[in-house]
Amino acid sequence: MSALRFYDRAGVLVPAWVDPVTGYRWYEAAQLDEARLLARLRRAGMPLPDVRLVLAGWSGADTDLVRELLRAHLRRLEQGLSDARGEFSTVRTLLEDRGRPMTTPLRTAVIRLDVPATELGAALDAVRFAASTDPELPMLGGILFDVEDGALRLVTTDRYRMAVAHATATGHDGSRTQVIVPLPLADAMRALLSGEQHARLVLEDGRMTLETGDRRTTGQCLDHDFPDYRRLVRLPAGRRAPVDVPAFREAVLTGPVRQGEGREPDGVSCDLSVLKVTAENTVVVCEDGATDPDQVAVNREFLLDALAAGARDRLNVELGTSTTPLVIRRPDSEETFSLLMPVRLED
Repeated sequence: MSALRFYDRAGVLVPAWVDPVTGYRWYEAAQLDEARLLARLRRAGMPLPDVRLVLAGWSGADTDLVRELLRAHLRRLEQGLSDARGEFSTVRTLLEDRGRPMTTPLRTAVIRLDVPATELGAALDAVRFAASTDPELPMLGGILFDVEDGALRLVTTDRYRMAVAHATATGHDGSRTQVIVPLPLADAMRALLSGEQHARLVLEDGRMTLETGDRRTTGQCLDHDFPDYRRLVRLPAGRRAPVDVPAFREAVLTGPVRQGEGREPDGVSCDLSVLKVTAENTVVVCEDGATDPDQVAVNREFLLDALAAGARDRLNVELGTSTTPLVIRRPDSEETFSLLMPVRLED
């Protein structure tokens, strides 16, 4: 595992022997307790220099040092939690003062949109994968339908990724209107679009109805605010490179994976693919090695989902810094794209 190589290089958990041919690391049975302690300390967020001292004291007789290091780290965590609570209290006050300005309220007037069925189906396919299933975030448990200036944009996000798709829409020349269609209704709508030429969307009293030929499905929209996604997609220009999707997908599936090194913000570990744009303007899956500022680590499963949702044999991949979202765009539509949040590698 790359984590073991990392800790070996850092001098924290050095193997008893390394096979010079295969590179396999062998550890003594006595090191098992140290490995378990190391894993727990890192899960608790202890910095690597302190972990090194704790392990040194653990293996010796300096228990006073170990206890003091643990107490010091606990104090830092408690202080950080106290500071975070204070900041969140301020944020709540600001939100209460602002009211609910994020999206336009559901309109009482009837809104009708005519949309090509193939475009609407493709847009739903392009964004469905990034919708949230977290019951604690119901405002993200649907697809945002954003109507403005003769265009329909569909948006989803689960915080770690975002997908945006565009479809032509006619029939509404009024102000910007946004509604969140719950996933079950969106899936029912998608099922009616296959083989159809035209579709009509009707919004009335917070209900969305899709009509195709003599078939229809309807349901209540979510009574929540959706984040202002337009602020979230304003990114600095990155390095853009075209990829042959089948070949790139195979490279991701068979290429190096960093297991357990990266963690999503909620603490769930994930397998990572580390990408880089080469001087020849190609995207490669990097071998395990020294940290490179031009490398971007992303959740491998999310990357494969985004490639499939792109529904093209060729896509454009944009990489910025290691802390900037990775962007996957369709060559034929700049307005249909997905963002993947980078995952921080272990120190």
